[in-house]
Amino acid sequence: MRHIPTPTEPRLGLAGLNFRDLFRAEGLQRLDDEFLARLNAHDPVRRAALLAYRVDSKTLSALELSELLLACAPPLDDFIAELFGIEAEIAALRAATRAHDPVFAFKKQFVQKRAKRRLLAEEDIEDFATLDRWLDQELERAKLQTISTNPPSPAPAGGEAEAGKGPVDLFPAERAHRILVRPGGNKGRGPHHTDRELAVARYADGLLADAERNKDAIEQLTRWCIRALTTPTGRACVAGWVSFRLPQPLHPQQLVPLSALANDPLGRVQGPPEHARRRDGFALTDTRMSARAVQNEVNYCIYCHDHDGDFCSKGFPEKKGEPDKGLKVNPLGVTLTGCPLDEKISEMHSLKRDGRSVAALAMAMVDNPMVPATGHRICNDCMKGCIYQKQEPVNIPQIETRCLTDVLALPWGVEIYDLLTRWNPLRARQWLPKPYNGCKVLIAGMGPAGFTLAHHLLMEGLAVVGIDGLKIEPLPEAIVAGPIRDYHRLEEALDTRVMTGFGGVAEYGITNRWDKNFLKLIYLSLLRRPRFQVFGGVRFGGTVTVEDAWHLGFDHLAICIGAGLPQALPVPGSLAPGMRQANDFLMALQLTGAAKRENLANLQVRLPAVVIGGGLTGIDTATEIQAYYIVQVEKLLARYEALSAAKGEAGVRAGLDVGGLEILDEFLAHGRAVRAERERARTADAAPDLQGLIRQWG
Repeated sequence: MRHIPTPTEPRLGLAGLNFRDLFRAEGLQRLDDEFLARLNAHDPVRRAALLAYRVDSKTLSALELSELLLACAPPLDDFIAELFGIEAEIAALRAATRAHDPVFAFKKQFVQKRAKRRLLAEEDIEDFATLDRWLDQELERAKLQTISTNPPSPAPAGGEAEAGKGPVDLFPAERAHRILVRPGGNKGRGPHHTDRELAVARYADGLLADAERNKDAIEQLTRWCIRALTTPTGRACVAGWVSFRLPQPLHPQQLVPLSALANDPLGRVQGPPEHARRRDGFALTDTRMSARAVQNEVNYCIYCHDHDGDFCSKGFPEKKGEPDKGLKVNPLGVTLTGCPLDEKISEMHSLKRDGRSVAALAMAMVDNPMVPATGHRICNDCMKGCIYQKQEPVNIPQIETRCLTDVLALPWGVEIYDLLTRWNPLRARQWLPKPYNGCKVLIAGMGPAGFTLAHHLLMEGLAVVGIDGLKIEPLPEAIVAGPIRDYHRLEEALDTRVMTGFGGVAEYGITNRWDKNFLKLIYLSLLRRPRFQVFGGVRFGGTVTVEDAWHLGFDHLAICIGAGLPQALPVPGSLAPGMRQANDFLMALQLTGAAKRENLANLQVRLPAVVIGGGLTGIDTATEIQAYYIVQVEKLLARYEALSAAKGEAGVRAGLDVGGLEILDEFLAHGRAVRAERERARTADAAPDLQGLIRQWG
C-alpha cells in the first residue's frame, strides 16, 4: 500500500520516498542513489570523483578534497531543499544571509580603507552631529527615490542617471526580510531606519558605483566614519554596528583587561564593568551573536583551505608545509593543535558566506556529526590555531553554532539535522550506516565521549546499549516518533526545563551559558536508531560489573565515565562544614532542581564564598553561586512568610538551634533586601542590581 503522509509529515520531494524511509537502510540507500544521479546530471566528473573519494580518500590532496567537497555541497543544499519541500524557505534564508553583504563592503571600503587610515591625521572635520544630519538627509532622499514594497530586483549598474540628476541607486529597494535584521544603534530614528547600518551600507555602495561623480559625497561619508570612530557621540551612534567593530590586538598576558577595585584594601581586580551582565535567575545567559555579527566573522576569515593554510582545522605548524617539524606553541604555552576533529572550517565558512546554510552545516558534519555538542561556549581550539595570531581570531565556534541554528529554524530543521547524522554524501566514511554485523557494545557513561562513541558505533553497524549512573528521563514518544516540523517543539527555557540526565558533564557541569536544548537533539537522534538503548540509574562497577557485561552477551565494553564522580582532595579539612567540592555543588544545583523556585531541594550556600581554582569548574561555580544565592534567599523568605501565616512565627522558629536561627535571620534579611531592590527597579523601570547586593554580602 502506498504511504500517504499525514498533515504533520513532510511531503518528501522524491517520488516513492516517505518520512519513515529516512530511518531505513534501503530508504537511505535510495536517497544516496538519487543524489548521486542528480549530481551526475549536473556534473558527471564530480560524481565520479566523489565515488573515488569514498573508495580511497587518501588519493586526493588537501586542495583537491576541498575543491571536490565545495563543488558537491551546493547541489546537496538544493537536494535537501527539494527533499523536504522547503525551496522557498531556504531561498529566503539565503537571501537574508546575503542581504548583509553591503555592510561588509562598506566596512572594508569606508571604515577600514578610508576612515581608519586617516585617524592619526590632523584634519579639520565637522562635528559628528552636523555630519549625521547630512547623512540622514541623504538616506531620506535615497529612500524616497527607491523604496518599494515590490519584490527586490537586481540593482542597476552605476552611471545610469541622466546628466544633472545626481547619483543613482543610492539605496536599493528594501527586501521583504528587512525586519529580520535588528542590529543596535538605531533607536529613535523612525520606522524606515530600523536598520540604519544597512541603509548606510547601501548608500555607500551606490556612491562607489560611480565614484568620480560622487567623490564629494564619498569624502563626506568618510568624514562621518572618522567621527563615528573617534568621538563619544559617534561611537554611541554606531554602537552594535559590526561595520565599526575592528579587530583588536591580542595581548597574551592580558586577554581580559583588568582594573583595580577602588579603595579595596585587598588589592582585588575586576574585568570591565561595562561587560558585566546583570544576571537574574537561570535562563540562558548568552543568546549568541546575531546573524549579521556571525556573517561579520565569516567575512573576517581569509578562507585558507585553497592554499592548505587552514591551521584552525589542522593545527599551526612551526613551518608551513613541513608538519614533521611540529606545531607552534603560543606565548601562553598552549600547543596550537587546531580543531581536534579536523572539521572543515574554512570550507564551512565559504558556504555560509554564500548563504548556503544547509550545505555549511553538512560540511561541518563531515567530521563532526555531534555538532550540537561543540561550537560556541564549548570549545575554541580552532580559534587558538587561527591564522590571526596577533589580533583577535575569527570566532569560529559562533559561526559553527549559527550554521546549526539557522538550519534548525527552517521547517523540518530538526529532521534535516537528524538526517545528516545518518546520511551525509560528503563523507569519505559513514556516508550511510553499515548493515548490522552482530556485535553488541555496552557503553558506560552517556556524556560527550559516550554519546559520540555510540553514534559512530551505530554507523559502523554495531548494536549499542548505553548506561549512566544518573537517572535518564525518557523523551515523549511523540517527539521520538516524529516528525518534528518546528524546533520550538523541543526547546525549553533553561530555568524551568526538566533535567533529562542525558549528557553527563554537559548536563550538570556546564552552566546556563550554553543552550542545553542542544543535548536533546543528540539524545533524540540516538533514540531513533533501531539498535540503540539507554538506561539511567545504572552504576558501572556496582549495578553492572565487567563480568555482568560478558554474561549479558556484550562483545565489547567501553568505559566513558569521565570525571563525574567527585573526589575528596588530599587537603586537611577539605570536607569540613562550609566546604564543598565545586563539581559536587554544580551537580547538586542542576540535578536536584535547586535552582527552580518551586523545588524544595536541600542545597545551602552562605556568603561570603571563596572558590579555590580558576579553571572552568571554578568559574562556573563562582557564577552559579551568585545566581543561586538570590534564588535561595527569595525562596526561603516566601516559605517563611507562608509558614508563619499558617503556624505563627514562633512555631516556625521553635525547632531551630542558635546556629540555625543565625542563618535563618541572615537569609531573611537578604531576602528582604532582594525584594526591596526588585521593587526599586520596578518603580524606576530598570533591571534590578542584584550583583550589587551580592558584592555587599561577599
